[in-house]
Order: sequence, then C-alpha cells, then structure tokens
Amino acid sequence: MTQTKIAVIGGSGIYDIDGLEGAEWTSVQTPWGTPSDQILTGTLGGVAMAFLPRHGRGHVHSPTTVPYRANIDALKRLGVTDVISVSACGSFREEMAPGDFVVVDQFIDRTIAREKSFFGTGCVAHVSVAHPTCPRLGDACHTAAKDAGITVHKGGTYLAMEGPQFSTLAESKMYRDSWGADVIGMTNMPEAKLAREAELCYASVAMITDYDSWHPDHGEVDVTQIIQTLMGNADKGRDLVRRLPALLGADRAPCPHGCDRALEYAILTKPDNRDPALMAKLDAVAGRML
Repeated sequence: MTQTKIAVIGGSGIYDIDGLEGAEWTSVQTPWGTPSDQILTGTLGGVAMAFLPRHGRGHVHSPTTVPYRANIDALKRLGVTDVISVSACGSFREEMAPGDFVVVDQFIDRTIAREKSFFGTGCVAHVSVAHPTCPRLGDACHTAAKDAGITVHKGGTYLAMEGPQFSTLAESKMYRDSWGADVIGMTNMPEAKLAREAELCYASVAMITDYDSWHPDHGEVDVTQIIQTLMGNADKGRDLVRRLPALLGADRAPCPHGCDRALEYAILTKPDNRDPALMAKLDAVAGRML
C-alpha cells in the first residue's frame, strides 16, 4: 500500500486549485527541460495534491509548445501516483453540449510536431496504449462530476489535433462522421502516452466549450464564445477536483488495470546496449525498471 498523490493538469481556464492546505509553488528541474510552470503542492481532504497549469500561468504555451515530457517527469519526481487532465474541447455530438463534461476513454492522435516518448535510440520501449486512460481513475472523475451536479458523459473518443488553428469544416465533418470521434482538443496527446510510459494512472476530463465547425446552427469556432463557456466550466472543474480526494482516499493499492506496471515487459534494449546518457534522463519515469 502506497500513499495517493493526485496531480491535476489544468487546461484553458483552470490555473489553480482552491482550498489546498499548505499550498506552495514548487520549481522542479527535469532532464527534459523546464515544465510549463511551477507546480502547486499541498493537501486537500487529507490527500496530497499537485497542480500544474498546462499552458503556464498567463497562458504562455501553445498546445504545440507545451513541454509535455518535462511536465510528466516533474510530476513523477514529486511522487504523483494519479494524473487528472482537465482540458477544454469542442464537441462532435449534439447530445454532448457546451457546458457538459466528458470522461474520455479513447484517443485519436493527429499531432505531428511533438516529442511523444521518453524512450528512443539507446533504450527502446513499447508500452500499450490500447486503453490509454485508467478506468478506476475515470470512474472517480465521473462520480465526482455527477456529485457536483455536472452533466457528464462517461466514455468518449478525443481527437487530438496539432493546432493552434481550429478545424476546417471538411476536417470537422470527417472526424465526426467517418472517424467516429466525440470531442476534439489539442493537448491530451502525447500527454496520455507519456503518463503511461511513466507508469502513472491517467484520466481525462474534457470540458466542452463549443460544437466545433460541423454543427449547422453553430458556425465557425469563435474564441470569444469559447471563453464565455470556459469561465463557467472552470468553476465546475474546480468543484469536481475538490471531490476527488474523498473518492480516491489517502491509501493506494496497486492499480487493478496495471497502469503503474506499464513498463514491466516494455523495455527491449539489453542492459549492456543501453545509452548511459539516456538512462540518466530516465531515472524518474523508469527508475523502477532501470
């Protein structure tokens, strides 16, 4: 039995957590660069918490320039066990309306300009992301959202696009009609893949701000409109987060889905052939195996 430490990676509109006891902004150095910002640490309901603003306070990082590897490495170094991603998204489904939340369970990764792995030449590893989110953690987020009175949908496919531009009408229709995606955003990939490589449980809560451009009565995505919806969603998101410690508890058993053991059979490079420089960089995310 280990101690739970929950990390929340806050997206657009969520830049802190209310009610943290002993709250302190902490700088974390990583071999993958500087994280998006300092990390706010403290306790909530007797459970250790960490909060990282994905875009940095003041929203200084675009979806492409977010230092995803540094962010996940920093959380691992702080002893985080469970990561909750909270992010804004567009919806491809009429029933998933602006203001609703979706607990995502699948991804389609269309990002093209980001480093997507901690591993590479000198240490090759292949983790499974067939089921890229943790069902246990997703269930807790779904329950927290319902208890907070939020309209929440359990399960959905998140199309991760590169951005920073929004979709064309043709793309929006393709993602919705041909590919079967439910929501669209720009930040959950490669974040979810890196969390799996770091053996962290990961759940994604997508806060819907708009209908993207496919909706005949919605028109093109407008940032002003998105910001208006974001403000209401941010308050709901904080309410959801406040309920998580009671649901997850301070004591943590091994993940029943194996998220915390994802590297067990993933590393292929023989010890004698591993690059010492890369091994040094992997000390936090893969230290258990290396």
